[in-house]
Amino acid sequence: MTDSAPTTLANGLTCELPAGSPLAKLLRSTRTWVGPSATQRLGILRRAKSVAIVGASPNPARSSYFVATYLQQSSDYDLYFVNPNADEILGQKVYRSLADLPVVPDIVDVFRRASDIPQVIDDVVAVGAPTVWVQLGIWNEEAARYGESLGLTVVMDRCLKVEHARFHGGLHLLGFDTGQISARPQLR
Repeated sequence: MTDSAPTTLANGLTCELPAGSPLAKLLRSTRTWVGPSATQRLGILRRAKSVAIVGASPNPARSSYFVATYLQQSSDYDLYFVNPNADEILGQKVYRSLADLPVVPDIVDVFRRASDIPQVIDDVVAVGAPTVWVQLGIWNEEAARYGESLGLTVVMDRCLKVEHARFHGGLHLLGFDTGQISARPQLR
């Protein structure tokens, strides 16, 4: 039988989990940084006119390609793809770096390893973009605090596509397509 340990959840409830399980390890991790609230994230998305995707991929199996496809089809953001190893994604020119973009993007959406985030933050600050949005599953608390200390709005471990769709009636809270068709004006 596997050793189990009582684990206290954020809501105060306690449960028994196998001591060495990935979930137990995650719940024992101490995430103290808290990014923008849902209302603040909605404001970020509403104010934005342009999004640069750092780590955009021409490979349809990659999450950055899926997010880019969604944003291209379901938003009116001006999209800019950044990848030094690609020339074209979804019919658009790809830029080698943020510094090569013809505009300063409102949001820089990042698909890079957690260890790469501090360098990306330096690049974001250098071009003058106000917001760095680090994709779902990527967490670097030190980088988040570093970015905020430089004046950036930092969103981390959240999918821009999921957040956009959720705020615009396209997703159930769990991330599933609701299939809802509405005559309500879209927020954008």
